[in-house]
Amino acid sequence: MENVVIIGSGPSGHTAAIYCARANLAPVMLEGLMAGGIAAGGQLTTTTEVENYPGFPDGISGPELMERMRAQSLRCGTRIITETVERLECSARPFRVIGDAGTVLEAKAVIIATGATARRMNLPGEERLWQRGISACAVCDGALPLFRNKVLVVVGGGDSAAEEALHLTKYSANVILMHRREELRASRVMQKRVLENSRIRVMWNTVPLEIVGDKFVDALRVQDVKTGVVSELPCGGLFYAIGHQPNTAFLNNQIQLDDIGYVLTAPGSTRTSLEGVFACGDVQDRRYRQAITAAGSGCMAALEVERFLDGGH
Repeated sequence: MENVVIIGSGPSGHTAAIYCARANLAPVMLEGLMAGGIAAGGQLTTTTEVENYPGFPDGISGPELMERMRAQSLRCGTRIITETVERLECSARPFRVIGDAGTVLEAKAVIIATGATARRMNLPGEERLWQRGISACAVCDGALPLFRNKVLVVVGGGDSAAEEALHLTKYSANVILMHRREELRASRVMQKRVLENSRIRVMWNTVPLEIVGDKFVDALRVQDVKTGVVSELPCGGLFYAIGHQPNTAFLNNQIQLDDIGYVLTAPGSTRTSLEGVFACGDVQDRRYRQAITAAGSGCMAALEVERFLDGGH
């Protein structure tokens, strides 16, 4: 019988593990193995440079940051199993966590820290040039030297796309917001900000077909969906803003989710709809989605688990 099992190994999962271990809860982590197509450590493992995580004035690569977090979890006493969770059984206590390689764990409490995966378009050239001019987070990567004073393209039409485009105007020469329709889905106030910003040009009824470049993004092949005309658009960067997919399929709707699939937690808490199950990081955060906010919520989850196991509420 385990005190607490942590599912996921991003900043929230490892922060929760460190705090739980220091509270003598002997946490067990299932860190995942290419869960959602991403290596153990989460989305930061796909990021070449992290400049906004406190404590690293010269920046640090995403993989190295996650390696350090993992080493700290181990040093504090966390047991890490490199396996992806296939399902979580919550109908009775103790909870049962089943891995895809046969591991079965029984736990008094569970912390879900499986994150959310940014949606991509899987265009020709994308895999080769990912993080070489392609990103899914303007707040994370927009200030990098790679993108400064370049023409940048944001693909999307919702509030996230509008926010990304506005954010990128701080660093870019110009921003092109590319949308497949002739009307944005963003809220009225966000549409107004975008359309009134002289640094942003909206390309209506347009979709990207291919990413062009040798070592870095040089251009996009795009198509006008109304006329069918294909052209080449010179640019220095591409940002996807077409949404995220929370990694919650394994829960089989045993815990309350929102309309997109994010775990719902009590306001100001990491408590889910099921007593003894907690959620932290991007799997329950559809707004901020930053490493530092994920780590903070991981700390919250650990403290709440400790209190729960001690008989608190």
